[in-house]
Amino acid sequence: MALGATFAALRHRNYRIWAAAGFVSVIGTWMQVLGVNWYVLAETGSATSMGFTVLLQALPTLVLSVWGGALADRVPAKPLLIGAQAAHALLAAGLAVVAVTGTGGLPAIYAISLATGAVSAIEGPVMGRWASTLVDRESLGNALALGSLTNSAGRILGMSLGAVVVAAVGPALLFAVNAASFVAVVVALFAVREGERHAGAAASADAAPADGGIRAGFRYLLGQPVVLVALALSFVLGSLGRNYQVTMAAMSDGPLHGGASGYGFLSTVFAVGTVLGALFAARRADLGYAVLVGAGLLASGLQIVAGLAPGTLSFAAVILPVAAAAVVIDTTVGARAQLDTDYAMRGRVLAALAVTGSVSAAVGAPLLGWLAEHAGPRQTLVLAGVVTAVATAAAGVTLDRLRERRLRHRLTLVLAGPAARPVRRVAVTAARVVRPAGAGLVAATATAARVVRPAGAVVANSAPGVVRPAGVGLVAATAVALPRPAVLAGGSPVALPGAATGARPGAGRLRSSRAARAVQDCAACAPRRGRRRSRWTSLRSPFAHRDGCPAA
Repeated sequence: MALGATFAALRHRNYRIWAAAGFVSVIGTWMQVLGVNWYVLAETGSATSMGFTVLLQALPTLVLSVWGGALADRVPAKPLLIGAQAAHALLAAGLAVVAVTGTGGLPAIYAISLATGAVSAIEGPVMGRWASTLVDRESLGNALALGSLTNSAGRILGMSLGAVVVAAVGPALLFAVNAASFVAVVVALFAVREGERHAGAAASADAAPADGGIRAGFRYLLGQPVVLVALALSFVLGSLGRNYQVTMAAMSDGPLHGGASGYGFLSTVFAVGTVLGALFAARRADLGYAVLVGAGLLASGLQIVAGLAPGTLSFAAVILPVAAAAVVIDTTVGARAQLDTDYAMRGRVLAALAVTGSVSAAVGAPLLGWLAEHAGPRQTLVLAGVVTAVATAAAGVTLDRLRERRLRHRLTLVLAGPAARPVRRVAVTAARVVRPAGAGLVAATATAARVVRPAGAVVANSAPGVVRPAGVGLVAATAVALPRPAVLAGGSPVALPGAATGARPGAGRLRSSRAARAVQDCAACAPRRGRRRSRWTSLRSPFAHRDGCPAA
């Protein structure tokens, strides 16, 4: 099956089956979310009650995800996943019964929402660890990006279809459709070929044992500072940089004067941005920490710009790349959390990632709402963007240090490349011109004597009484009277600025050209010198002469 780099993970048969089933399940899940919100709002007329329902679904993640991570590393995944899908289907069917008959009313909706969140908290790390075995290590990042694409596209389609269905027949049909969607996941679990799954690498020496439980997971994470920094950055960006359900509503209802229609338009644009971000992440061959920091800085800067946007259209134009950057950030953090940790601890690491996302949403949403109410929506976006930009820059510096200064290494490689040859040439010239400290007046004067000496003039180094040609002058005499500096092999002799023949007095520069070399080279070794190239790492002396050269 020939596929481009964007859909590289779809080359794996098991992943194709899983992605198709997941897309069906995501559509049903978002239809149920819309149905629950609509039912609670219709029954109470209170947005606060609707928010309480969402909180009940997210609250179990904070408590039970760590247990789900431990189970993922200790229990076979397939039986647990089949049981979770059956539980989801029964809970969705219970919602349909409540919506049709009214039995239990709102307390029953709240209880089912809480139970649904508990099942999802246990199921999430198990499914994430199991799904990572459907592709090889090289395709894992692409598979995560395609998962984000599936979730974004399923959200758009599910919410759109759900809005039509709930307006026509009510929310009960939405719950029934979601219950049926879990059958596709169970079928996919049985259709996956176990022999084509990719087992994880062997655990390293510093990894905790797979049966060590929750404490072992925490101890392992404390020994992974790079992953901890990535999780901390994800928390900051998730709490202050991505709770746009709050800030978009505040901006639309406030300074943008868009109202409910404006908020719906912005939500659609944000959803489209998530699809574009997933496509971008899927095209990346390697989702590294540089991508994470770059996307964080881009999202932070655009968030500041969004706070200054004058109208709804300009705000939407900025929101689109912010949503794309948000998906790239989530995908990169998820990829690094799995690729940079031991396979035996992957479930507990994914549980920590899920807890980080839940806490960031639980902390950031009310904080941004409070700031928007007291300081203003625009001020809130600008302040949050500045904070996330500073946090991203600090995380980038910390990651560079923890990873043995990869940035400095990359800059060295760039300087050693062909594009940096002019820079290297300037640096070599500066090394020739600038006299090293401690070389002394003697070495400088001797070098000046050699530079200004006429071509062909033979001057003895230190033997007294040697007859010297007239006109050599005081400089040449001084060069004979003083010892000549030693030139190490492979080194560059010192030179006095402004001492070159033909240089303008007071210019402070040598004539760094072929004309300056001709003064010092004889006819025998000049052609050989012309073919010699200096290297950035190992400089050859520009004043080296062949044996027998009278200037040596």
